[in-house]
Amino acid sequence: MLEGWDEWTLALLAAFCIGVAKAGFSGTSLISIAIFADLYGPREQAGFALPLLILADVMVYPAFRKHGSWKDVWRLLPAALVGLAIGWWLMRELSQEMARQLIGWTILVLLGLQLLRAWKPDLLLKMAEHRAFGNGAGVAAGITTLLANAAGPVFQLYLLSKRVPKMELIGIGARFFLLINIIKLPLNQNLGFIGVDTLWQNLLLAPGVLCGIFLGKYFLQRVPQKVFEWMIIGFATLAAIRMLW
Repeated sequence: MLEGWDEWTLALLAAFCIGVAKAGFSGTSLISIAIFADLYGPREQAGFALPLLILADVMVYPAFRKHGSWKDVWRLLPAALVGLAIGWWLMRELSQEMARQLIGWTILVLLGLQLLRAWKPDLLLKMAEHRAFGNGAGVAAGITTLLANAAGPVFQLYLLSKRVPKMELIGIGARFFLLINIIKLPLNQNLGFIGVDTLWQNLLLAPGVLCGIFLGKYFLQRVPQKVFEWMIIGFATLAAIRMLW
């Protein structure tokens, strides 16, 4: 259980970042990962945050259902399920410190791909044309979402490399993560990361998620595409540094 106003304030900030991320600024979810990892542990934070993510998914999906389609979701789903199985096995084997290091380095790899897209867009576009790239992105999304609920940047990098417009990207992501996060529930319960105590704390933190969704959606309509993409890089960099050092 959280103790003191300082821990509750940090937890509410993390919940707020989840809401902002689900409204479109997915890099902010990496900040919530770092906060929850400090409060609950690198392994347990993934299960603790999952009900908050599902709440956000249920709230966000209707708002973006006119954007994107399920077709792109079904294309990535088989590979993502393979990634979920790998991530579940890793979570059973990793220590807390190993989990922290793995999550941090995974985020840095994703940042490297995003920077490659910015500096060498033609190279990444050619990579995205190959089926193996999509399968790799699906597996990576499955692993990172089970380890740390950190698949947002993986998913966005894949769609950005295919030059999917901002609103379409968010609509596809809303569908993909609603489905994936529901699938993750029994896996996290099997790992012992979800229980009565965690669900009670989730309920108390839910207002932070809702505030993040409403404010995130407001700013999303007013932020240009390029600024949007570089904000993702900035937030992810801060989170990776925090996880590793």
